[in-house]
Amino acid sequence: MIQSMQLGPITGSQSLIKPVTQATPAELTQSFGQYLQTALESVGNQEKKVHELNDQYLLGKVDVTQVLIASEQAHLSLQLTSQVRNKVVEAYQEMMRMQL
Repeated sequence: MIQSMQLGPITGSQSLIKPVTQATPAELTQSFGQYLQTALESVGNQEKKVHELNDQYLLGKVDVTQVLIASEQAHLSLQLTSQVRNKVVEAYQEMMRMQL
């Protein structure tokens, strides 16, 4: 059975529009730093998961395909992290070469 829903009247802008706040450079840097920290922790957790799956595979509890998939995911994450690091270092070096 379909139940009917009653919606209340819309009054003004009931939190439909959020105010735009300007973040300071320090806040943006901290936010970016937290993002990078979370990404690195994720890569580390994937590597730990591969080691755990490998141990379980040796005990005969896990199929080899699960180990291979987790291993490839961790490998790709590590490659992505390495490429991002290279780009950040390259951008930093480019900024240092700029003359003001």
